[in-house]
Amino acid sequence: MITDLKLGADADGLVRYETNWVLTRPVGRKPSSGFLWHDVPNRGGDVRLQPGELAAGDIGLRSGWQADNAGNTGVPRTRPEAARNHYVRVPIARIDGKPVTGSVVARIVNRSGPDSQPLMVQGNPMPYLPVSLDTRGATLTVHTKETVDGRITTAGTGDPKDWAFARCDRGQAFPGTPIDIDPARAPANLPIHVCLRNGFEADKVYQLVYTAGNAYVLGVGMAAFRDVGAFFRHAKADDAGTPNPIAGQVRGSAIRGVSQSGNMVRQFLFMGLNQDEAGRQVHDGAWAIIAGRRVAANARWAQPDGVLELFQMGSEGPQWWVDWADKARGLPAKGLLTRCTASRTCPKVFEHFGAAEVYALKLSLAWVGSSADTDIPLPPNVRRYYVAGSPHGGGAGGFRHEAESTSFSCPGNHFGQATLAPNPVPHRELRNVLSAAMRDWVLKGTSPPPSRYPTLARGELADPTRAAMGFPRGVPGIPERVFLPENFIFPVFDYDWGPGFDRVEASGVPDQIPPKIKRVLPAKVPRVDADGNEVGGVPTVLTMAPLGTYLGWNITANGIHAGQVCNYAGGYVPFARTRAEREAKGDPRLSLEERYRDHAGYVAAVKAAAEKASAEGFLLSADRDRLLKEASESEVLR
Repeated sequence: MITDLKLGADADGLVRYETNWVLTRPVGRKPSSGFLWHDVPNRGGDVRLQPGELAAGDIGLRSGWQADNAGNTGVPRTRPEAARNHYVRVPIARIDGKPVTGSVVARIVNRSGPDSQPLMVQGNPMPYLPVSLDTRGATLTVHTKETVDGRITTAGTGDPKDWAFARCDRGQAFPGTPIDIDPARAPANLPIHVCLRNGFEADKVYQLVYTAGNAYVLGVGMAAFRDVGAFFRHAKADDAGTPNPIAGQVRGSAIRGVSQSGNMVRQFLFMGLNQDEAGRQVHDGAWAIIAGRRVAANARWAQPDGVLELFQMGSEGPQWWVDWADKARGLPAKGLLTRCTASRTCPKVFEHFGAAEVYALKLSLAWVGSSADTDIPLPPNVRRYYVAGSPHGGGAGGFRHEAESTSFSCPGNHFGQATLAPNPVPHRELRNVLSAAMRDWVLKGTSPPPSRYPTLARGELADPTRAAMGFPRGVPGIPERVFLPENFIFPVFDYDWGPGFDRVEASGVPDQIPPKIKRVLPAKVPRVDADGNEVGGVPTVLTMAPLGTYLGWNITANGIHAGQVCNYAGGYVPFARTRAEREAKGDPRLSLEERYRDHAGYVAAVKAAAEKASAEGFLLSADRDRLLKEASESEVLR
């Protein structure tokens, strides 16, 4: 099942890898809960445990999985304990002893100036080195416009004499210093830099297709993560006799990942990797956080760091849990749990996300399928929770009416500045609820809160247009043009990656680079109320006692993507304080004073919202008391 597995084998037929891990456990008099969280690092992540990630005597385990960033720590094999980040070292694919080669695509977005620019994927280096510095074997295309629905306007291709794989920084003239492409030093030679004779322009995209030669056997990293989890869950000692320090202490465990690493959780289950080599179930639970797709980690030349920007894998094949036919793409019925259902190794599953995942990370495919016409059911072992109107990962929370500064950049490789203030709607309270609920579900069999998310059947999902959503006109700072199809929601593209690529498994060898866009799949988004706030989802105090309109999207202010959604950034448009202020701006939304009258009225609204969320099982008592205190001490309507 793992792409290129045999091409990574040593002479004895074994495939070898190396990974690091960190274990955190209760010591001294602190009792252990018997519950293990196996956390998936995001893009390698920091090996240090962050405050609040473990509670109630839980055991924490982190280990590497992402094979294409293995060398970015620069750690010698002899000193893995010195790693700053989690890594997996895996073989590269070889035929007759020689590395396989193939075409890859990389992009430079919204960069300007005469200096060379690195090839990056979501903040990490493009992991595949060119096999030659001869630019005649590569193609550099200049894009002057890209719409979110895949229409591209080009200014032609760059003359091979006018660009180079080189560094030209700090006033160094073109062609600069050639980069090192020795495969023996592959990780140390990243990132790959490109130098242009006349420099880069911020309002253009520079797309490069070149031949690479260090194809990591990425799926081995996924299996490595499984092996680490299986060892600490089941083994008494390693092959050398070193004891497992938590042997016999784990009564239940769950895999957990956030964003990119949450997508890894979904891919992990899809690949059937919750079953170890002895046929045992590895984890009892799985929690995919703000993640609605499968990470691209089992195809040759895949880019696990990608966030579904143009020509990035991640939405191929089934994204839903049950076996379901992929009607629009003409693919057979399959689901994320098909393999573990057959092997009887499926865990109890949580997934939670917010509005940013709908608008920029193509989440609705998992809800309504490739034809976007039916609610795909959830199996009994899966719970889904949606935080309406929230940004990626949740906002800072609090009860602050005044908009914060809008001086922040769009995330990912989108770049450009955001137009609207950042969205403050938090996920903190839901995460606290679900952390305790997963532990109790696994260890005690206690049922968690019921799934809460918008559906077609309840009329809570609509086409991504202003009219269908019911979004009010005249909200300050939101122009009509943002709702145009070319600007608004990032749809799923049905790519043609060529005959060597398995469209169901998202595995194999993509041999058409860049891929052709066969069709744009339809998508749905949540409906909104008269304020522009989404309906459906879990009860969240800030959205039930709103201070403004909370958006899962923002607007790009500058660069080639100006006027489009600002990738997966959220936005916030505060209500006017008074009726007079509202009418002066032509704002259709009621002011704070019209809604709550005064500070005491707002605190009362927060209290009612908190009591509702608590009664429905979505707010812990400690968080309820904290929110009431914060609202009482806030400056709202003082």
